[in-house]
Amino acid sequence: MGAPLPDLDLETFAERLKRVAPVPLSLETIEALHAHYEELRRWNPSLSLVGPAAAADVVERHYAEALEGVPLIPPVAETLVDVGTGAGFPGFVLAAALPRLAVVLVEPRARRWAFLEAARRRARLPCQCLNARVDNPLPQGLPGRIDVVTFRALKLPPATLSALVERFTPASRVLIWAGEGDPELPPELHLTGAHTLPGTRHRRILEIRPVQAGA
Repeated sequence: MGAPLPDLDLETFAERLKRVAPVPLSLETIEALHAHYEELRRWNPSLSLVGPAAAADVVERHYAEALEGVPLIPPVAETLVDVGTGAGFPGFVLAAALPRLAVVLVEPRARRWAFLEAARRRARLPCQCLNARVDNPLPQGLPGRIDVVTFRALKLPPATLSALVERFTPASRVLIWAGEGDPELPPELHLTGAHTLPGTRHRRILEIRPVQAGA
């Protein structure tokens, strides 16, 4: 059984989120994220989407940390694929914060995919929820051009990353919400930045980009 989450009305949720958000948030984004939070509260007791240790500070920990990725997404990006979305961090949060992006949330576990579908409908977001596992070969339903790949607390094999790179442009990138260890990367990708998340020395967003020809 998962831990119950605090009952936060829209005003309280907005106040807490605005205090820690790294970027300004529109009312539409806040309302979408609060709708997601309401579904999270409803589903968490049965699915354990958020652990007991993070239940009290889920706004500051999960929502705010997901929003730290917003400044790392290029203005020219049009598509974003979030792999293993689970509870919606960071992919659902980024879809709400950047409605200009065509976002695909990929989740292989059927019940968590069902949660994401419910949250998407409640938040009225146009993002796509795909019940699939990202592997090599890639599943159907991913965009032909991928500008940003995101994932959190997940290890993707180099072969899977290589398959994703085949749909990259030179400006594409991978953003990984990770701990202290660096991921194993295929030769087509290299680590270009590590952004420490506020309030911690161990959690980071790793920025990974394609190796340019001749580099």
